Amino acid sequence: MSDPKQLYAWKRFTLEESTHTLPNGVITNHITLEHPGAVLILPVANDGKLVLLKQYRPSIRRWIYEFPAGTLESSESPSVCAVRELAEEASLQAEEWHAIGESLPAPGFCNETQYLFVAKLLSHCEAEMDEDEVIEVVHFSVEEVTSMIANNKIQDSKTIVAFCRAQLLGLIT
Repeated sequence: MSDPKQLYAWKRFTLEESTHTLPNGVITNHITLEHPGAVLILPVANDGKLVLLKQYRPSIRRWIYEFPAGTLESSESPSVCAVRELAEEASLQAEEWHAIGESLPAPGFCNETQYLFVAKLLSHCEAEMDEDEVIEVVHFSVEEVTSMIANNKIQDSKTIVAFCRAQLLGLIT
């Protein structure tokens, strides 16, 4: 692999091009979106309902349902980022945390790793949302979220992955 050539940089993201020799011997140029990583938190309210965000996403020009998530700051651990993002996006803190694995959302062109967490024993906290976020905090039962996924009302892949993994691990019922 050649040293990457930076094509573009914005905030904590860069677009880099490098030459790779593939496992079959083919030499190719490849462009990668270098991403610092992100977290996703599946918050379980004390009544068993799941806390989701109804959030406006400018890239797709519409509202979507998703669990709280955010990008890692420089030198920030995933667990510290998860605590920060849950507070910033949902004004919540949690006493119980479960790391439930990692997800690769777009490995064909991006090296982002998403670190997935379940947060329980929630309580309200004061925090400031980022100014470019338009968010409404909503609560749904596990059955409602299952139906929303099945009926294409939840399309966010990181939300679906975390929901399925939390169910498989027995952390939500």
